[in-house]
Amino acid sequence: MENVSNKYKLNPAMRKQAVRPKTGFWLVVLGAALWGADPLFRIILLREQITPTQIVLLEHIIIALFVGPMLWKHRSELKGLKLRHIGALLFLSWGGSAIATILFTLGLTHGNLNAVLLLQKLQPIFAILMARVLLKEKLPKKFGWLMIMALAGTYLLTFGFTFPFGHVNDFVKVGSLLSLGAAALWGGSTVMGRLMVGKMEYETVTSLRFILALPLLIAITINQGDPWHVPTGAGTMTAVSINLLGQALLPGLFSLMVYYKGLTTTKASVATLAELSFPMVGVLINWIAFQEVVKFHQICGFVLIWAVLFIISRRSEA
Repeated sequence: MENVSNKYKLNPAMRKQAVRPKTGFWLVVLGAALWGADPLFRIILLREQITPTQIVLLEHIIIALFVGPMLWKHRSELKGLKLRHIGALLFLSWGGSAIATILFTLGLTHGNLNAVLLLQKLQPIFAILMARVLLKEKLPKKFGWLMIMALAGTYLLTFGFTFPFGHVNDFVKVGSLLSLGAAALWGGSTVMGRLMVGKMEYETVTSLRFILALPLLIAITINQGDPWHVPTGAGTMTAVSINLLGQALLPGLFSLMVYYKGLTTTKASVATLAELSFPMVGVLINWIAFQEVVKFHQICGFVLIWAVLFIISRRSEA
């Protein structure tokens, strides 16, 4: 696998658009943070009895309409793609967008909820290991301690100061294995995204992520066979349309455009920690929009994660 960890190995088009490393790091933070806005739009859609799979499919269709012309403009970049690049794109779109979400959702219905959530927090470890093996990335100095701090902060956001399960049997179940699979796919998607932004422009990677996922999502939706509930009434239809469009464009398309632009100069091993801005923003939105009180352990988690992000952003290696 080719080494794309060095920004100077990017192709000429990528070098022209390259951002400063520290700026790129904070773009990854911003892109991941925007994912936390998802509940603001999703809640109305779920109330209208639209299934999660149907929502994801509709989002991808809307985004495909926006990125289609963009992909056509950059179609010359599709020439000369090698098998490993095609594999990376399929991993990114099918694995990261579709299969990982399905595995995680299934995991929540099989076994201990806390164990499933805890194992999903291992995503950075998978990303770091894959970045080391596939991209030959060298970890920054004292990176191990920073990763432990970030994982501890994420743990506090989720579970507080409690132990999430009482027996080993609660931990080792089918749900746990499904959650591990989702974490591995999401972590791998960060690495594959880093590989592809070293091969083509970030707009092209974003476009292909959504367009290539469409056939799989259509097949899954058809296989599930759930009926489509069309909203009745002009007001309800307008609300659903606005929320669907907002969800597709803000935490969907725009967030990934920003994310992949930042990823052009950010190591995958560092980006996976920057993505922890997502759960932080999710907690904040739950507090502001849905009146869920932020607790002391969550504040501690915030402080730990932001401390890690600040330390990494101050280092030239990021």
